[in-house]
Amino acid sequence: MKLHKLITALVLTLSCSFLVAQQHEVKMLNNGAEGLMVFEPAVLSINPGDSVVFKATDMSHNSASIAGMIPDGAESWTGAMSQDVTVNFTKEGVYVYQCTPHSMMAMVGVIKVGAATNLAAVKQKAETQKQSFVMNKERLTAYLSNL
Repeated sequence: MKLHKLITALVLTLSCSFLVAQQHEVKMLNNGAEGLMVFEPAVLSINPGDSVVFKATDMSHNSASIAGMIPDGAESWTGAMSQDVTVNFTKEGVYVYQCTPHSMMAMVGVIKVGAATNLAAVKQKAETQKQSFVMNKERLTAYLSNL
């Protein structure tokens, strides 16, 4: 009888965790509230287990994680050009991503999943990353300061 109750409690707990997971949307835009070549929202805080749909609102964009700017052990992603892509986030930490063809224009975004466990390492890598920007050089620094 105790084993039956334990199994039932475990199943309910797992079921509830799937029920509370949310799906968020980030638009890939040529022009938005923060200027040219942006993700909206550019900074997002979510819970582990949540997913993000990167919407190809404007064409010729993608969403791709940046090497060294996601938590250790987290899965990287690269979405196809002009296509929606859904990414599930299960590992806590800070994730920085970009639009590959517009990375020089600082078309970047930040997602904090749970606790910002790797924020110091991401901020350090951001100093190197922003050297490749030809415009909006402080955009990534500003986004990270919002966490």
